[in-house]
Amino acid sequence: MTRVIRTVRGDISPDTLGICAMHEHLLGRPPAPFDAEQDLVLDDVQAVQTDIRHFQQAGGRAIVEMTPIDYGRNIVGLAQIAEACDIHIVAVSGFLKEKFAHHWLINQSPQVLSQRLIADITIGVNGTPYRAGLLKAASSLHQITACEQTAFVAAALAHHATGATISTHTEAGTMAHAQVDLLTQHDVPVERIIIGHCDRLLDLEHHKSLLTRGVTIGYDQIGKSKYASDTTRAAMIAALCHAGFVNQLVIACDIARRSGLRGYGSTDAPSYVHLISDFVTLLREAGVSDAHITQMLISNPVRLLSIGV
Repeated sequence: MTRVIRTVRGDISPDTLGICAMHEHLLGRPPAPFDAEQDLVLDDVQAVQTDIRHFQQAGGRAIVEMTPIDYGRNIVGLAQIAEACDIHIVAVSGFLKEKFAHHWLINQSPQVLSQRLIADITIGVNGTPYRAGLLKAASSLHQITACEQTAFVAAALAHHATGATISTHTEAGTMAHAQVDLLTQHDVPVERIIIGHCDRLLDLEHHKSLLTRGVTIGYDQIGKSKYASDTTRAAMIAALCHAGFVNQLVIACDIARRSGLRGYGSTDAPSYVHLISDFVTLLREAGVSDAHITQMLISNPVRLLSIGV
């Protein structure tokens, strides 16, 4: 069996991935009425290329684009960006929390939903040749609703059919253990689970308890000072590295607003480059070695994104 990473431009050898931001948004539009907030609408293929080129100039080579089916995923636009910028983009298939996905999930069976996810990864999205390479599921604040449980089970079924890793959305870091319980109850291996947004709930012992179960966790809110300082995030990551968990950490900024990107006119916006131009410096200052930084930015993404064909 050959291991590949499935990007929107086709399969690549895992050893060519390079520095990878594991949870970002390039294009997307929330469903009505939430799209009335213009800051959430990422619809300019040209604008985002400005931000990608800054990321590349700092050494970035790959981005996992986490916009799912119910949030206006634009697979054709992603392929255009990947081609224009010569960057690896891994798209996802799956659903966000019920607030956005209700229309897609209500009265659906996991088996029916999973067929769409499987087709996105094995055939192409919406009749295009562009395929997803990762699965997504999400929960709400302090609960996994019935609809969301359906989406998690669908993702588990799609994992078994494709081998793709499941990367989750936790609302403010809640329900992380419950997500692991649900996925493992459906026989998803812990090494193919990423629990996202864990740095929205900065509790070191909580994170250790997740990592002890064998899953990977995402510190993917980097740069969002309204939740926590990056200095605090770096210190927490350093503690987890020193505790022996570096192989189970991935990092990103989860930029999903125009105001976070420079291509839409905010020249001082953090942009995707913040991950490697600023945050890596904070990691070093916190005592994280270059080898551990490479592990989080390259080696862990390679492991998680590789699938057998």
